[in-house]
Amino acid sequence: MSTRYIARSPKIAARKLGDEMIVMSAADSSLFTLNEVAMAIWQSADGRTPLESIVANSVCEQFEVSEDDALRDAEEFVEKLSQHGILMVSDQPIEPATGGVR
Repeated sequence: MSTRYIARSPKIAARKLGDEMIVMSAADSSLFTLNEVAMAIWQSADGRTPLESIVANSVCEQFEVSEDDALRDAEEFVEKLSQHGILMVSDQPIEPATGGVR
């Protein structure tokens, strides 16, 4: 598998409520509630850090999960949110975008 980079889309609305993050896509009005693990990935999605590094450094260090399991789950999570325009995915680093509502 090639290296994948992820970044938050500027076309979303997001709000942290307690231990969860609520994220809505402006593209299709889909709404997602992110748990602590998903929120760790979300907050690390800077477009410059490979997904594998995010999983190793943000997920496996904070939560008791194997790197293989965490990476598999992270890839599914990223795929689902990218289908709704919430996360951008590339095989190269992603330049920062502007204009999003945070």
